[in-house]
Amino acid sequence: MNVELLAPAGNRAKLNTALYFGADAAYVGGKAFSLRSFADNFSYEELESAIKFAHSLGKKIYVTVNIFAKNADMPELEEYFSRLASIGADAAIISDPGVFYACRRAAPDLPVHVSTQANVTNKYAVKFWKELGAARVILARELSLSEIAEIHAFVPDIELEAFVHGAMCISYSGRCLLSNYLAGRDSNRGECVQACRWNWQVRKNETGTESGWMNVEEDERGTYIFNSKDLNMSAHLNELANAGVCSFKIEGRMKSEYYLATVINAYRRCIDGGYSDIVERELLTAAHRDYTTAYMLGKNDETVNYTDSQTKGDCDYIANVLEGKEGCAVVEMRGRFKVGERLEVLSPTDNFGKSFVVERAELPDGTEVDDCKRVQEHYTINCPYILHEGDILRRRK
Repeated sequence: MNVELLAPAGNRAKLNTALYFGADAAYVGGKAFSLRSFADNFSYEELESAIKFAHSLGKKIYVTVNIFAKNADMPELEEYFSRLASIGADAAIISDPGVFYACRRAAPDLPVHVSTQANVTNKYAVKFWKELGAARVILARELSLSEIAEIHAFVPDIELEAFVHGAMCISYSGRCLLSNYLAGRDSNRGECVQACRWNWQVRKNETGTESGWMNVEEDERGTYIFNSKDLNMSAHLNELANAGVCSFKIEGRMKSEYYLATVINAYRRCIDGGYSDIVERELLTAAHRDYTTAYMLGKNDETVNYTDSQTKGDCDYIANVLEGKEGCAVVEMRGRFKVGERLEVLSPTDNFGKSFVVERAELPDGTEVDDCKRVQEHYTINCPYILHEGDILRRRK
């Protein structure tokens, strides 16, 4: 498939992971104007460095500027777009028409991708954005494959991007005010508290008198009544490509390096080699909610994850590989492990899926240990494979 695999990156370490494991492009946020204010995000200097690094690999960086702006934001926004253009950003991701206008004024040559927050659900909206100068539209998650194909046929000369994996919002393409009401954090300016993931109860009130809490249950499975399942389109990528989607987007700027490595690796292998049982199993190894294809295959009434907030996945994140040598590897510990345990390699190379037993572990000063329990400590461990910087070690549960 001639498609782009687009990955999230909440900081530089996650960007390095995303590109190492096979993303063709990454979307990142600056320190302002992004809908993930609580990710680490990137300063101007960090953005410039990240863009140079991605370009050196023949890959791209798109910068999210997808808040719903207020009047006071506009002067700084225009300066921001000018600086993004000057440091070589490949596109700005925008949802607000006023922000779009500010970008076209300040940086007319900077490509604009219309965010999924703009709720683009029909062919005339896509045509509208195309005629305003948008290079790409990120489609709303509420669309089906047939609707996407109709949009592509109607406006064939604009790029279409669609989410293929990750968390979904219970509200229409992310337009939600629960966080504002319950926590005073504006979800449409990057501060969402994810109240939809909470365990909910309802208080019964008869004739103005409170009568206590009522259980809210769905077939006795729990009270996560607003908690959407996670999107997983790995088995339908060919259909998406045939419908006209040119960029497959993974959600998750707040996710861990391990999550990104697992999901990106699975989708890279799926794009290059086709869907398989390996891909299916791999997507169960990182934390996730029950999976769904949402509305891509048509009407779907089973998109809420009633049971719990999310599962923890089939594997534990153990270590990042810093250096591989003949017979050993230097790793940074992320999860406690001990001599005698079997670890598995997560890698974009042929070492993917191979495992070995830890027979020896040393601290940087050469002291041997049996229990590797210091978080982010560097350990040298035996390994029969030559690993590479960026590989990850995990442990099956």
